[in-house]
Parts: sequence; C-alpha cells; structure tokens
Amino acid sequence: MQERLPRIDASIVALGASQIKSLGLLDHAEIDWGRVHRSVYLIHQNFHYEYPGPIADLNHHLVVLPPKRHGDQRRLRHQLDVSVSPATVAKRRDAFGNVVLDLRVPYVETAIDFEAWIVVERFAVGPNRLPGSALADRRYLDPSPLTQPDEALRAVATSLRMAGEEPVPLARRINRWVFETMTYAAGVTSVETTAAEALALSRGVCQDYAHIMLALCRLCELPARYVSGHLLGEGGTHAWVDVLLPAAGDPSQAIAVAFDPTHGREVSLSYVTVAVGRDYRDVAPTSGSYKASYKGQLSSQRRVGLTAVQYARPRRSLPAANFETA
Repeated sequence: MQERLPRIDASIVALGASQIKSLGLLDHAEIDWGRVHRSVYLIHQNFHYEYPGPIADLNHHLVVLPPKRHGDQRRLRHQLDVSVSPATVAKRRDAFGNVVLDLRVPYVETAIDFEAWIVVERFAVGPNRLPGSALADRRYLDPSPLTQPDEALRAVATSLRMAGEEPVPLARRINRWVFETMTYAAGVTSVETTAAEALALSRGVCQDYAHIMLALCRLCELPARYVSGHLLGEGGTHAWVDVLLPAAGDPSQAIAVAFDPTHGREVSLSYVTVAVGRDYRDVAPTSGSYKASYKGQLSSQRRVGLTAVQYARPRRSLPAANFETA
C-alpha cells in the first residue's frame, strides 16, 4: 500500500542515547529543498511539571513519538527520559494508529520532567497512500467536538462549493480561504476553542486554522483529518490538515494531500508528522491524572532541527548523490 522506502541507515539506528543528544544541526534556510531526496530530523521535547506539594499515582500519557512508518516518513531512533524513579513506560497504538506512551509514577515530590529525543527521516516519494476505505471513514466526514459547524461555516462552505466540486481545487480553495480570512494571534483562543468560535473571532493559532479547514472540508464532503507535528523554524508543535482523496486510476487506494492553512500552502518535506485524528483532542501531546488536591504547572521546551539531507542525483550527472550532514 505504501511506497517502498530505501534501506534503513544502520548507523543512525545504532546511535546510543548520548550520541542522539549530541547530533549536530544544519541551517534549514540554506537547504535547496527542491533537490532534497532524503532529510533526517532531530526532535527534542521536554515537559516539566511542578506541583505545590507531593502527588501520588501519576498516570500520564504522551503523544510525542511519531509512528514507526507514516507515508514517506520513518522513525529511526528515540529516547525517553523520566526524571523521577521508579517509573514504568508502556507503548500502545490508539484507534488512529498513533503511538501513545503510558507512564505510571507512584510518587512525585514536587516536580517531574519527561524528555524525549527522536530521530526521523523523510523521502521525496509522493503523497501518503491509504486504503480506499479511508474515503468513507465517518470519523473524517462527520463533525467532531471541535469542528461542529454553525450557520457561518455552512454559508462559507456553500460559497466555496459554488466555484466547483473537483476535490483537489476545492481543497485548495478552502486552504486559501482560511489563510486569507484568519489572522494569526496567540493567547486569543485555547485548545478547547471550536472552529465556529475561532472563525467568529477571525483570529487564532494553527490548531484553530486547522479546525476551521476541517469543518469546511467535511461540510463539502471532503474527508479530512487533523495532523499534529512539527515544522522547521516554528517554536512549538504545529497543526495542519490531511485531505483524503481518491488515488488516480486505483479505486482501492486513497492519498492524503496535506495542507497548512496557517501558511496558506501545501505541506513539504520540512514538516514532521506525529499524530492524526478528528481534531486536537485526539492528539493532545501531554495529558494525565494524579492524586492531590492542587493543580500542577506545565512548562515545555521544544527543538526540531535538520541533521542531514541527501540530494537527488542531477539527471545529467554521473557523480553519486550529495549527502550533507551537520
């Protein structure tokens, strides 16, 4: 179903924990992305929780680890450090195929850190292919809790469809409309803000842009899913939209065409996918529960960098592909 990728780079898989953490980074702004065939990324995330006093029976969930394989993307290596012991970590897949790390910590004095180091690679081999049944998956066609439409969204969807209902041009119009209508503004919305509420404000952040695009796609009968991940050059996790379309000439397959309404463009190799779902609630990176009468305070840090690129061979050139590392 998916494109076959080249053999895994054994040198990266064999890296020890200290070697992963010391990988050098390239300046992604200096890369000729139009020629890149393969790119390797280092993701570093830290979640720091502080509490007014001791807590017990911490049950925490992290959705920070990309799947082993997602379209042209492959996870090569990862390391998770927990600052408090004893701690147990179990890995599972949710209903969308996302990797969920379930952590159990019996006792925390006042603070705990979850620190993840992840190495992934991507290849320029075309869109992510899915079974054709994904096109009829009601999870991506029906409104979700954060994408319930109101009359304003319905009116916009009707207007956008009047220009034509061919799936790809329609998805592009929706993406462009959201980009041109919304103004990026942090601190105006929260992770619980719905698409309708964000549109009424005409302001928000990437998750709001994605929720509005999802609501419009589903109103236009285009199956679409929320994507959580990373974008080179951004300071936090990023969100965009996969629109699921029939694969040309093969009714047994679908393709996921990724759009970033926050930037008004289609997604490129500079994006790394972590998880997919109906909306933000399905892919929240950190959540959990514990026993105590007070709330904790979360602070987080994130760094995503390019650690290696491989350029495709020029069509009329004999030398081997150029491989550049930090």
